[in-house]
Amino acid sequence: MEAKVIRWGEDLAVRLSSAEAEELGIREGETVEIVSKTPPPAEPRQWHGRRYVDGLPVYTMGEMIAEARRLGPEAEPETVDWGPDRGSEIIDDANDPY
Repeated sequence: MEAKVIRWGEDLAVRLSSAEAEELGIREGETVEIVSKTPPPAEPRQWHGRRYVDGLPVYTMGEMIAEARRLGPEAEPETVDWGPDRGSEIIDDANDPY
């Protein structure tokens, strides 16, 4: 069975005749599932099980460092000297009980 997609304000809607709806057992207000004819694109193997935020993959620090090393020295960020440590930045390893 085919149904026509029509514009409904800013949205799109699928329009069924009353005979088609009755044949399918669909009533007003019911939720239906629409299945695509084309399968979704395969997820690259390295992205399997990865966490996403706003549709973008989230990489670990280890993965980012490995990629920078793979790309070579020119991909490594330059070191910035922020001056001496101050306040809570100071770590006194000699008196650390751990």
